[in-house]
Amino acid sequence: MILIDGKELAKKIRGELKNEVDNLKNKGIIPKLAVILVGHDKASEVYVRNKSKACNEIGIEFEEFLLEDTISQTELINLIKELNQRQDIHGILLQSPIPKGLDIREAFDTIDPKKDVDGFNPINVGKLSIGEDAFVSCTPYGVIKMLEEYNIPTEGKRAVIIGRSNIVGKPLIQCLLNKNATVTVCHSKTENISEITKQADILIAALGKPKFVKADMVKDGVVVIDVGINRNEEGKLVGDVDFENVSKKASYITPVPGGVGPMTIAMLMNNVVKAAKELEK
Repeated sequence: MILIDGKELAKKIRGELKNEVDNLKNKGIIPKLAVILVGHDKASEVYVRNKSKACNEIGIEFEEFLLEDTISQTELINLIKELNQRQDIHGILLQSPIPKGLDIREAFDTIDPKKDVDGFNPINVGKLSIGEDAFVSCTPYGVIKMLEEYNIPTEGKRAVIIGRSNIVGKPLIQCLLNKNATVTVCHSKTENISEITKQADILIAALGKPKFVKADMVKDGVVVIDVGINRNEEGKLVGDVDFENVSKKASYITPVPGGVGPMTIAMLMNNVVKAAKELEK
């Protein structure tokens, strides 16, 4: 079994991006990310801090917009429109979740597709689905980068995704199809789920249930990517996969933490740099 080390791979990618940022700055282009955080969700505040640290490390400028949860939908949309117009900002990220009563879909739709570094605007979602160049959601993008880095073949392989969220599951379908995998998606209404997961050459768990995937649900030699981040009763971080037992059957597997998580932020940084590079064209 080979452990897919997302932490080390993310570090390598950040190093490469730092060089790209230095080159852009020599040409007078300073990549900048704007992050909008609405309300006081503790997990979101941690995520935003981690994004800020990654920007500082790579040399990307970072501007935070901290909004109270009493903000109106109109005010949120107007802020996004202002950031769309600002020439100094290359990427706009709206941290989710946002408070109830606000329409996140309208907000994502308002972000300029050229600044949509989270890959949630329908223009980028559509471009991904037809195989055109697009900003890809950061977590699916990170998963694909891991498979590429470890030379794990996808062409003709049976890939099974557990979870169909707009953030991970659905974009992953397109990413894997674009790499010529045969893709099956399981979700909460899927019957006999273990019969499907046992056929997977590549299994990606992204459903948000601690240790859902057991050893008897996978075949020997499977590649397992665990996107889940959950806290167990002891407060310890665990994935959607029963790592201890599934790892005995897997050929490759990601840990939690230290797997997909660091890759998500690395790919966000990658997308900001990509957005800034578009200015050169």
